[in-house]
Amino acid sequence: MLALPNDGVPKMLLDIGCGSGLSGETLTEHGHHWIGCDISESMLDVALERETDGDLLLADMGEGLGLRPGVFDGAISISAVQWLCNADKSSHEPTLRLKAFFGSLYRCLARGARVVLQFYTDNVEQTEMLVSFAMKAGFAGGVVVDWPHSSKAKKSYLVFTCCSPSVHTSLPKAKGQDGEMCSSDDDDDDDDGSNDDQTVGTYGRTRSNKRRKLNNRKNGRAKDWLLRKKEQMRRRGRDVPADTKYTGRKRKTRF
Repeated sequence: MLALPNDGVPKMLLDIGCGSGLSGETLTEHGHHWIGCDISESMLDVALERETDGDLLLADMGEGLGLRPGVFDGAISISAVQWLCNADKSSHEPTLRLKAFFGSLYRCLARGARVVLQFYTDNVEQTEMLVSFAMKAGFAGGVVVDWPHSSKAKKSYLVFTCCSPSVHTSLPKAKGQDGEMCSSDDDDDDDDGSNDDQTVGTYGRTRSNKRRKLNNRKNGRAKDWLLRKKEQMRRRGRDVPADTKYTGRKRKTRF
């Protein structure tokens, strides 16, 4: 899917979220050099114990990759980029992390280099968010879905080329359910009015309680939730302040 030129010259590749280096071993087997980055120090320790051939970097991709411009001939990632859509810490802002990641990824790639990012998302909106920020960074491409009608074998990929979004880039063919190759280009969807080959399923993490509570406040249900929690605490014998007309009322902004 990287569409590397078959010229016998080893390429320098980036493995984002490399973990213990399993995917990097495949790159080594094909004669390429690679650098892997991961946020987990323990996973990188496993990669060191396994004596992987790639260089390893402890880094949070949401803070930017911090690599030299134009040094990589391609980049891969397996089940990592979807975590950028979630706020795992109070200091995390998904939009800022996505912007930092795709911007730094674009800069460290040689022009014309391809990126293949296998991912899972909670919903279609997250997929659109990933594609949107990649396009804003300068990438051109889209989503490829292997085995789109299978609940177990289905896999989604972001396939981007490091060039202007105005430049047309052909996407690789997706693997079909019965062994045939299914196209995932937009032009093919227009032919029959179907976009099944591009549909992204709902996978992985559910929303955290913190995010659900935040959405409830935004939707005007904060008071109902607060009253239920206070009643729950009373049943447990806790000392809870009495309810008043001010309970759950949003405070005015002070300047």
